[in-house]
Amino acid sequence: MDDFLRLSASTARFTYGAPRAFAFGDEGRLLWFLRSTGPTDAFDSLWVLDTATGAETRLADPRELCPEPGELPAVERRLRERIRLVAAGIGSYALSGDGGRAVFPLYGRLYGVSADGTGRPQEIPAAGPALDPRPNSDGSRTAYVSDDALYVAPGGRVSPADGARWGVAEFAAAEELGRSRGHWWSPDGVTLLAARVAESALQRRYFADPGRPELPAEDFAYPEAGGPNADVQLWVLGPDGDRTRLDWDAQAYPYVSDAGWESAGEILLTVQDRLQQCVLLLSADPATGRTRELSRTSHPQWVDPLVPGTPARLPDGRMLTAADTAGGAARALAVDGELLTGDGVQVRGVAGLHEGRLLIEAGLRDPAEQQVLLLDPATGELTPVADGPGVHSVSASAGTLLLTSADADGIRRTVRTPDGREFSPADLSQRLPYRVVPALERVTEHGVPTALVLPRDHVPGRRLPVLVDAYGGPGYQDISAEPRRWQAKQWWADQGFAVVTVDNRGTPYVSPAFTHAMYRGFSEVTLEDQVAALQALGARHGDLDLGRVGVRGWSYGGYLSALAVLRRPDVFHAASAGAAPTDFRHYDTAYTERYLGLPQEQARPDDVYERDSLIPDAPKLTRPLLLTTGLADDNVHPSHTLRLSQALTDAGRPHQLLALPGVTHMTPGGTKEKIMALELEFFRRELG
Repeated sequence: MDDFLRLSASTARFTYGAPRAFAFGDEGRLLWFLRSTGPTDAFDSLWVLDTATGAETRLADPRELCPEPGELPAVERRLRERIRLVAAGIGSYALSGDGGRAVFPLYGRLYGVSADGTGRPQEIPAAGPALDPRPNSDGSRTAYVSDDALYVAPGGRVSPADGARWGVAEFAAAEELGRSRGHWWSPDGVTLLAARVAESALQRRYFADPGRPELPAEDFAYPEAGGPNADVQLWVLGPDGDRTRLDWDAQAYPYVSDAGWESAGEILLTVQDRLQQCVLLLSADPATGRTRELSRTSHPQWVDPLVPGTPARLPDGRMLTAADTAGGAARALAVDGELLTGDGVQVRGVAGLHEGRLLIEAGLRDPAEQQVLLLDPATGELTPVADGPGVHSVSASAGTLLLTSADADGIRRTVRTPDGREFSPADLSQRLPYRVVPALERVTEHGVPTALVLPRDHVPGRRLPVLVDAYGGPGYQDISAEPRRWQAKQWWADQGFAVVTVDNRGTPYVSPAFTHAMYRGFSEVTLEDQVAALQALGARHGDLDLGRVGVRGWSYGGYLSALAVLRRPDVFHAASAGAAPTDFRHYDTAYTERYLGLPQEQARPDDVYERDSLIPDAPKLTRPLLLTTGLADDNVHPSHTLRLSQALTDAGRPHQLLALPGVTHMTPGGTKEKIMALELEFFRRELG
């Protein structure tokens, strides 16, 4: 590998040493976070910043607590895959209700530590390898999961031995619905709300390491499109063994995307129907389990993933929800159904209340940027908090703000207190090697966002082969002012390519209508926009050699890459497709059915699942194709790539296959950079 790839691998793509996982405690006086000791240190420690003085204190060092760390428990390893967590050491923590104490898991063991710095972290006795510890309001008790049962320390097991998994989030919730936890303490710290997950109806997915044939295969329950989902229930577990099930129409609304205690006498839960066309916010009585509907959000295609921070009850009792403006021009906020924001504001998150107004994250200009604003819930008036070029985000507590700003010059974090003082948590990460300012343009009649990165030494008039480096799928925006994501693209450009990225219709943050254009069909919209945008850029930039176009991507981007050379070999001349979902009939329920519907309801030969599958296209391959898959990928199972490879082999179509034992969907530990080095050799050979 060259210097950039080695640097990227050793720094986990420039993330080691950067503070992360911030949480306020003690009414904004404390700011908790995780950070390692430097740019090549993978092991995150637990820190706290005192906002009264700006002083930082390291409270827990994983190497002192576990000098010889063992293997992560399998269930925690899979949870880290769901939330895309690559750091070692302390991966996550949870605070007590008063924010003065934290608990965290470390290689299956549990620890607790207080912010007052009075002593070392203390190990909390656990029944076995422990997952997802949560302290109660005063930190006197900790709930945790071990071997799919829910425990409390001090105390013991609180969930019944009924064959179900207790206190965890099922695959669909953690991977697709944004809920990665499965138990919640009541405000008084005595009673628990817990998820009960029954997975016996689901098929099993298996993983075997061909390099170690003496080991048995791992397996886990997987909800395949059109098949059964996990049966998810919510139960209130009282201190004396009392159990009350929350009662809603789980047949009609099987997905639980959020839950938690609003007060000692009320639980709020958000449920969705299977096709995610209707989302309900319910109020539940923890004593009886009875529920009542507070709000309903419907959409004839699908309800976009909920805006973080909504739905929520305002201090005056009114309901704050997300809604679309007329014609799907913008994602908006509404109070009791009345819109607060209009077409010019793309709302992305609600961070809470600040100075009597709503603190929101929204896009006002280019989709690549994000601003922080105050929104008056009475008048809809907007006041900027952070609105310069770049991506700005915020969290808040009792008048104290943590503002994060990202642009071509880097990432800056500022703590701002109510009396005007400011502090910046130390960032020990590797300085980014490139300052990248991509050329951003909106093209075609759909206003598709595009970005172009050229070699730093490019001489105008020199023709360049083109590398399309894009994701293209729903739920992820490639073109953003966040600077770390442009580092690898600049490296590719410096290898002699004009690097093009296209956020085709279906990707987020342009408008709801733009996103919903992908309804009931991935392939046609994705490929149509990629081709049209590429040709528009070629017409505007004469140095792009459209006679030499490569395409690369991972996950949905891998699907896009293989799709491109299979169906448009006249435009795309070589492809590297990593972890591609080649047939969505074998992908998960919550993601796939949201966009494509139920497979069993589409029995015609031209149904969307058949149209979007790459397998029937295998005999058409005429261009060089490199397929890559991790054999431990529990998101896009390696069978997707292997099925396409088998179909290509059966059709007599030459291709290359790179199967990586032990590698997961996240490609950690420098695997991504090693793949990039192989891809570079592939594209240089095939494009010239």
